[in-house]
Amino acid sequence: MIDWRRAARGVVTGPTVTYGVIGVCSLIFLLGPASGLNPSYGTGELLIAEQSAYFRRWGVIPAELLSGAPGALLTPFSALFVHGNWLHLLGNMLFLFVFGAMAEERMGHVRFALFYVGCGCLALFGYAVVHADSTQTLVGASGAISGVLGAFLYLFPRARVTSLFPFLFFLPLRFPAWIVLIFWFVLQWLAAREAGTGPGVAYLAHLIGFALGFLYAWARYRGIRVKAPAAATEGEGQP
Repeated sequence: MIDWRRAARGVVTGPTVTYGVIGVCSLIFLLGPASGLNPSYGTGELLIAEQSAYFRRWGVIPAELLSGAPGALLTPFSALFVHGNWLHLLGNMLFLFVFGAMAEERMGHVRFALFYVGCGCLALFGYAVVHADSTQTLVGASGAISGVLGAFLYLFPRARVTSLFPFLFFLPLRFPAWIVLIFWFVLQWLAAREAGTGPGVAYLAHLIGFALGFLYAWARYRGIRVKAPAAATEGEGQP
């Protein structure tokens, strides 16, 4: 939450990086071909072709990244701001909104921004190393957001999170963050074991990002007592 009294005195408060990333990702999606709202990309087969070309331009293609193809080394960064469809965008931004604010306030704006980008790029690069021959395109902020989840697990394990569990008929239930996030991690791990290299969700990138985030928080903040702000211990998420 932004302290408007401090903001009026010229002091910027609140999770500005988190909200900024949400805004940038949303704007890029709305203006791009994936949203289907920009008439300049056409419709039907033309729109599908434009979407494919768009993803290949800005997304990570493991085989090209590892071969050092021109411009490929920048794609782990650009891919963090590109999403494949509405569900992809909304799911990622919801998780970032719920868990990013407290993590950012704990780390500070600059450190959180570097942490977010670093986890995202390394998660995509790690996936590319494992699937070095893959020509499938990877887009999305999932690796970076998974890093945020991993850091949150270490920093605020007892924070209460309101979650929606599909197998419980999407009833909103409140649990400590450590239960929600470990459950989420196990689901990603199980899904990664079944997933191949074809089109779909890059679960391995989620696992890598989560592990990186947790290890960073452990290395940086171990021995430091972290207490969640009283007004920020509740959120909503869907594991």
